[in-house]
Amino acid sequence: MTSQTTPLPDDTSGLAQTLSPDALPDATFVPPPEAFTPEPFERLELPAAVLANLDRLGYHTMTPIQAAALPVALGGYDLIAQARTGSGKTAAFGLPLLQRLDGRRFAVQALVLCPTRELAEQVSQELRRLARAEDNIKVLSLCGGSPIRPQADSLAHGAHVVVGTPGRLLDHLGRGTLQLDTLSTLVLDEADRMLDMGFFDDIAQVVAACPRGRQTLLFSATYPPGVVRLARQFMRQPQVIALPEQHAEDTIRQRFYEVAAEQRLHAVGLLLRHYRPDSTLAFCNTRQQCRDLVEALAADGVQALALHGELDQRERDQVMVRFANRSCSVLVATDVAARGLDIAGLAAVINVDLSHDPEVHVHRVGRTGRAGEDGWALSLATPNEKPRVAAIAAAQGFAPVWESLADLEAEAAPPLQAPMVTLQILGGRKDKIRPGDVLGALTGEAGLAAAQIGKINVNDQSTYVAVAREVAARALKRLGDGKIKGRKVRVRLLDE
Repeated sequence: MTSQTTPLPDDTSGLAQTLSPDALPDATFVPPPEAFTPEPFERLELPAAVLANLDRLGYHTMTPIQAAALPVALGGYDLIAQARTGSGKTAAFGLPLLQRLDGRRFAVQALVLCPTRELAEQVSQELRRLARAEDNIKVLSLCGGSPIRPQADSLAHGAHVVVGTPGRLLDHLGRGTLQLDTLSTLVLDEADRMLDMGFFDDIAQVVAACPRGRQTLLFSATYPPGVVRLARQFMRQPQVIALPEQHAEDTIRQRFYEVAAEQRLHAVGLLLRHYRPDSTLAFCNTRQQCRDLVEALAADGVQALALHGELDQRERDQVMVRFANRSCSVLVATDVAARGLDIAGLAAVINVDLSHDPEVHVHRVGRTGRAGEDGWALSLATPNEKPRVAAIAAAQGFAPVWESLADLEAEAAPPLQAPMVTLQILGGRKDKIRPGDVLGALTGEAGLAAAQIGKINVNDQSTYVAVAREVAARALKRLGDGKIKGRKVRVRLLDE
């Protein structure tokens, strides 16, 4: 660790957009490239088995953050990187931490701190995929919302990588069930979000329990003062990488619609009928607006799910599973609830309520139009909110395109219906169930075609599988009547 320097103010809420050399005098600032050219992973000195696994997983060329961060992290340096959800940052820190593991030693050698359980689960799943090139690498998720005793039992059996939220990690450290004396890599993922949630002291306590000689990788979308404090206190001569936010202008098509305040909820239904996106993330500024919109869409024949702070962890998990596996086409969320969610293939973002912050608007619309795919960013604004639209357009450097709701009403179509439904199997990782077991049962005894089966998510206690809507009843009956791994399981339709 670096020696203690003059502390910054305790305020961790500001959103400084850049780190300055004056703030981190011992850091090395890596200049961003003038232009980005996609490069293959073969450019890196990675084992052949790792490269072959990356190719199987669809990792063919590096994203900007991967191309900038991987050489630094693989070189063993401490790293501060500006990266947002969906930029490929999990591989940017996952590949280096996996390369430093000794698979024959069942002790915690890498620790990833995440702000939310959802992000921790996503990171854990991706690390398991990246670790397929190695034999018997165990990745364990430790988050609140799950019983602590089974987690302690899993730790007692040994784990190479732990991914968790600060509070639950502190619980295990306090109980002595988590030992960090063998740690070689520490990752702080979405550090700014953890600070927003008041985790500075918890993070500091966790980091204090780590060996001084570890490598520390810090990823953050913005640089509030608390991030600088973390870097000053716990990092050794870090290299700093800050890439400009880039969204291809030709893949995100923004449209603005003027509405009266009482028209907002009805207007969302009109947008969905007109554009017919396969998956939509609709942003509201309050929990009540989320609930009201879900009710209004249901009355209009559109099934939507809400994600907000009043849901318990089990409800949040099931909402995200259903949206990610295409058994629900519309997710309605607040910014706080949606932070940290990496949603692939998002066809549209609808700003039901405009954000008060132009930067938040950029974050919202940047969730669509990824990986070269087209995406719609549709925003509703009352006449009084037009100055806010002007501020957003000025910040992004574009001229807003205004269209009329009346044109949408003339082209109204039947409401959307999600193509898949979700089945919940009451049994999971603790019962040794693997995705291949479920796939085999559905294509074997249940007689489904592979194309009729979508995502399979295996959690500790439950397994969720998406099946085509038209075969859901048959799949439910056959799974309920049959066996998985030689034993009967209970199955229910989650969408009802």
